[in-house]
Amino acid sequence: MEIIVSLFPVFFFLVFLFLLDSFKLVVKKYLFLAVLWGTISAIAAYFLHTFLVENTSISFEFLSRYIAPATEETLKALFIFFLIYKKRVGFMIDAAIYGFAVGAGFALIEGLLLLNTYESTDILFWLIRGLGTSIMHGGCTAILSALLLGSISRKRLTPGNIAIAVLTAYAIHSLFNHFSIDPLIQTASIIIVLPVLLVSIFKYNENQLQHWLEIEFNSEVELLAMINKGKILSTRSGEYLASLKSRFSGETILDMYCFISLYLELSIIAKRNVMLKECGFPVIIEKGTEAKLRELHLLRKSIGKVGELTLAPLIRLKYRDLWKLNTLNN
Repeated sequence: MEIIVSLFPVFFFLVFLFLLDSFKLVVKKYLFLAVLWGTISAIAAYFLHTFLVENTSISFEFLSRYIAPATEETLKALFIFFLIYKKRVGFMIDAAIYGFAVGAGFALIEGLLLLNTYESTDILFWLIRGLGTSIMHGGCTAILSALLLGSISRKRLTPGNIAIAVLTAYAIHSLFNHFSIDPLIQTASIIIVLPVLLVSIFKYNENQLQHWLEIEFNSEVELLAMINKGKILSTRSGEYLASLKSRFSGETILDMYCFISLYLELSIIAKRNVMLKECGFPVIIEKGTEAKLRELHLLRKSIGKVGELTLAPLIRLKYRDLWKLNTLNN
């Protein structure tokens, strides 16, 4: 009963964050994997910290304040780095939700371990204790995730920005572990600060996503329409493509045309699906989408990195653009 009471608030807040995702960017499979990774991280951290306490002169207080925040936040962040590497997150909102889910899984195991440490049967004690710890774990990883995706959206995912994201999560976690004050005050502080910060991130993200959809969707539709009508050469984009004939073979130029056309088609489909999700309509499954994605991959390999860089003024294959295409696989 105690573990249910202590963990109910964090999973309730996770559902709340999931519902805030009006564009339905979060994939349930990855949400489940995030919670699972959180539990694995907690178990790994427990054995590591137990080993350090039993085999070194490190005090539990020092471990709790300085070492545990570093190891735990690093372990939790690994799943977010995996999602970024696989291009399965595109905006701060879905990154934050996945991050909070990792923290929820971590808090689940930590709550079970706390049951063996404290013998109190006071429901209020477990509610306060579990709520503060759970929101802290979920919130720290969510903020780290949002900061990483914010850096990506600004095209500034540098080692320095990665360090800032990790250190921010570490600082909040360490600060939480530093103060042995009234648990009620500690929990109230973390409940007020982190959710307000996360909701603010979501509001900013929603405006950013709306702008991205409106601007890029219109320009891509216009360019694809000109290609389909055979009037691409009358546009500035067509003039730019024509200027490439002296630099690439005829076969490569043809692959570039095919790549641009197929990319625009798939990009428009992906953005349309995001809009449909936001409005609560079912996503339209296009026949042959998987085959087109495979063809796009082959064309991308065919034109090579030099070809990609050459086409950069027309279409951008940055992180978010690749994430957008990956949504068609979900």
